[in-house]
Amino acid sequence: MILANLAEADRYRTLHPLFARAFDFLRNTDLAALAPGKHGIQGEQLFAIVEACAGRTRAEAKLECHRRYIDIQLVLEGVDEMGWKPLAACVDPATDYDAARDIRFFSDAPSSWIATPPGAFCMFFPDDAHAPLVGPGMIHKVVLKIAVQV
Repeated sequence: MILANLAEADRYRTLHPLFARAFDFLRNTDLAALAPGKHGIQGEQLFAIVEACAGRTRAEAKLECHRRYIDIQLVLEGVDEMGWKPLAACVDPATDYDAARDIRFFSDAPSSWIATPPGAFCMFFPDDAHAPLVGPGMIHKVVLKIAVQV
């Protein structure tokens, strides 16, 4: 898991072949003008999901993980207090892995909470369970989904 400001993103560009393209998209797109929903960038290898919704409580949030995608979750408005726990430490699955949606949920409590303000992002890898969209008020964010294997 990585927490950083978009201004610091260049240090992560070389970690994955698609990260440079992902960060270029975040920097060179009018993100506030994107409607909620899925937006293509590079087929199923790299795409964006825009979310604008009321935040939920910590108790309502479930940890989730993905096998095929890395998430870069950039907050645009509000504060997203994302929960985190190493996947290897999750012992209470709430669902089986859904391959079609690339997601599995857990009932474990996060081991830490990361208050992510506008302009900052959290990067979650397949070994990071995370519980996003937690906080008071509205949260507007862009989630980039980057295929682990390209």
